[in-house]
Amino acid sequence: MDTGQRRLVATMPLHTITSTYGEQGLRKRFAVEIASFPEQDQQRLNQALDLAARLHAADRREREPYLNHLLRVAIRIMSHYGVHDTDVICAALLHDAVEDHAAELAGSLDDQAAALAVLAGQFGPRVAELVGAVSNPPYAPDRDAHEQYREHVAESLRHHPWARVIKASDFADNGAGLIHTGGPRLIKLAAKYAPLVPILRELISLPDTPLSPEAKQHILTQLDRAEERFAAVLPPGGAQSGNKGCW
Repeated sequence: MDTGQRRLVATMPLHTITSTYGEQGLRKRFAVEIASFPEQDQQRLNQALDLAARLHAADRREREPYLNHLLRVAIRIMSHYGVHDTDVICAALLHDAVEDHAAELAGSLDDQAAALAVLAGQFGPRVAELVGAVSNPPYAPDRDAHEQYREHVAESLRHHPWARVIKASDFADNGAGLIHTGGPRLIKLAAKYAPLVPILRELISLPDTPLSPEAKQHILTQLDRAEERFAAVLPPGGAQSGNKGCW
């Protein structure tokens, strides 16, 4: 990537970077975003990125490395929401680490509490708390997984304002970014995420959500766009159909 391409990556939409330059382009954009952080904070952020890359090395989402998703979530928080809180960015990079790789974090013990304790030791208790707030707990097998997911999101994020910021960026990638998903999973994922729109709209609009009015409006606009896409994909009543799988 030459100098001109690096300058271009600094301004390109995140999914355009992904399709054009892949993981390396997103890594370069991440480096641009954190360049103004104090050196100690840059080290922590790169440490979180390295850990996320190791944990998710074998994971893929559709046709791309899973790390791309984590990078976009973290970059969006800085670039689009104007947040430069190192703990929040670290938690964004690691937001799926405990849910997906508790055993690797906790030394073969598949236990979310133990994995969160490891993160607390490496990155501090606030990062661990934020990751815990956006991590899905084990679901009861006799209930619809999507319904339990929405209940958990609503309850957890109501008590963790900064976790709303991470979830909003995660949803932007999963929900508003659904247009970049293809194949038979499209309707399944739309059915999962569509009922979450009014929940997130309410949570983001709360006075204690720690974002500027401009950032809140940006997220609300994304939620509106996602709702339109869900409506185009789903049949009437499709958002409420039962589905035991989750992304």
